[in-house]
Amino acid sequence: MFIGAQVSLYPMTSDFVRIILSGLDALAPYRDDLRIETDDISTLMVGAPAPLFDAIRDLFARSAADPAHVTMHATISRGCPGEPDDPTCRCDVLATVAQTTSLAERQAQAEAAVRTAPVLGVEIDLQFSLYVLGQDGHMDEIYGCIDFLKASGTFLRSKNFCTRLHGDAGPVFETLRQAFLRFGPAEGHVTIDMTASANSPSAR
Repeated sequence: MFIGAQVSLYPMTSDFVRIILSGLDALAPYRDDLRIETDDISTLMVGAPAPLFDAIRDLFARSAADPAHVTMHATISRGCPGEPDDPTCRCDVLATVAQTTSLAERQAQAEAAVRTAPVLGVEIDLQFSLYVLGQDGHMDEIYGCIDFLKASGTFLRSKNFCTRLHGDAGPVFETLRQAFLRFGPAEGHVTIDMTASANSPSAR
């Protein structure tokens, strides 16, 4: 399976270079576990979901610790039929759990993971859409994910085409990871389109 993300960071300040470089420094602990490639538009990260979501979380949390308004957009994908298999992307949850258990059990497992997520002390907002591709009955999985989100403790509200989360970066990104792992076919193509924001003047 191929699992990866294209991530772009947008600091709303003239000092954007410093904030972007600081955020990229937060990826250092993950470079042995992920393939990371940065260009002038985005950063590609390829690898297993455990380090992948931790890296995305830490990139944004480091940037959001600055008082400037910062946003991040990411496209996250697993199982894309157009990409070659990559052994670094192996995931035990997908290999042994996803869709071998009932929807209710997967929802409970996802909620438990969010409850034990680390608290980073950085408050963020995030909205995302989950796309379960090429599967009959895909809306059952999406509705099941929405029910999990509403019980996650990070749910803020539903919006057209997406769901909005709010809270500490640790639980919020764990909610995102669980949505990605626990819903949709284990061997199928599942994607997430995500935008995160911190320190917005609108919120103040």
